Amino acid sequence: MIIVRNTFIAKPGLAGKLVAQMKDIASVGDLRNLRFMTDVSGDFNKVVMEHEVESLAEFESVINMYMTDPAIREKSAGYTELWTTGKREFFKIA
Repeated sequence: MIIVRNTFIAKPGLAGKLVAQMKDIASVGDLRNLRFMTDVSGDFNKVVMEHEVESLAEFESVINMYMTDPAIREKSAGYTELWTTGKREFFKIA
């Protein structure tokens, strides 16, 4: 099992809006053990989205679906305007 962690630094005042839009986008896909977190300490305006996949091959399938599904693309419109930087990490559950 692999945890996929996407971390974004939202533009000031837009973390809540980013989380809301990402939840809306994710509602179309079926991500396992999905959760969203916002900062309590550390970098301001940090938004973290985590979910699980069985393998990197499954992750690639999920990414392909997110890039081609018309409903997801429609819900994703403008979300890149809400954050300044981001990264993705993969963690194998030990």
